[in-house]
Amino acid sequence: MRVELSPVRYWRHDLSHCLHNTAGVLLDHHGLDPVQALGAAWGFHYPGDMRREEYYLPGAADDLFAGLAPHHDISSRWHRPDDVEQGWRQVRERLAAGEIVGVAADNYHLPFRPAYRDVHTNHLLAVYGFDDARGEVLVADPTPPSYQGPIPLEEFNAARDSGNPVVHERDMFFTSNPIGNRWLEVTVGADQPEFTPDFVGRVVEANVRGLLAPDTPSTSGLSGLRAFLNRVGGAPEASPVDADEAFVVIGPILAVTGLHAEFLSRAGHDSGDRRLAELSRAVDAVAHHWSALRIAVATAGTPGDREGVRVRADRLVAAHERAAALMERVPASL
Repeated sequence: MRVELSPVRYWRHDLSHCLHNTAGVLLDHHGLDPVQALGAAWGFHYPGDMRREEYYLPGAADDLFAGLAPHHDISSRWHRPDDVEQGWRQVRERLAAGEIVGVAADNYHLPFRPAYRDVHTNHLLAVYGFDDARGEVLVADPTPPSYQGPIPLEEFNAARDSGNPVVHERDMFFTSNPIGNRWLEVTVGADQPEFTPDFVGRVVEANVRGLLAPDTPSTSGLSGLRAFLNRVGGAPEASPVDADEAFVVIGPILAVTGLHAEFLSRAGHDSGDRRLAELSRAVDAVAHHWSALRIAVATAGTPGDREGVRVRADRLVAAHERAAALMERVPASL
């Protein structure tokens, strides 16, 4: 039996990684615009639930896609099979039923990844078909170097069943968390919002409300951001965040920020509203501060390096506050 679902198109954003790239492939397959769905929500939320996986999203362990696209009728559910045989049987059944799925995998066993037979890591990709006669699975992975096509079922199963161990010093950030043959079932409702000025206005209003609400906990909004960055920067009064935790947590926040900047840029272009174009540039600046901070925390080793982390954290807060102030000026009805 052979199954090859379509359409399966390449999609990625420059500041995203496997979580948003795979989500973009899956949502595009369901007829949604990935930038509209994945780029609408923006803010800060980190409840301390860090998990060592490249597709981690703070606070969204139970429903990853609802966390990615809270303004859309989208949800997801992780399946955790008992073993590798059950894992492949479940995925094959969903594909045969016409449903594209996401799967967790260890790059160490994926022949098209640069980490093949070298580095372990907890990765996410889309699966859109199989060929029983050839013993192959069809996968789509836009994360550079992008690949779409067949891989041997044997390698696919090894990647999904991996213990994802730490073997040497290059196994960093996304290890020590077994893959466990997990796969992701995504549900997309029929009634989705249109990309209209009213929708954009509601989105911006919700985002700024979340950022500036005075009663937000210390894990959310600008107050949560300041608390987190105090810890990342090693403030004496704060419990420090180690480099691995900071690197993992910043990754999805960086991706969301970059996507929101593109969301606003497209909205400004479509509507001709210069306020949205200005806001897009401000959010884009925040994204690049996040990028610089992520690099700084990953490479900090000396007291001088750590001072640089504190400086970059301060600049990030200032950029975030500027963007939030601009958001306040955008009316809910554009």
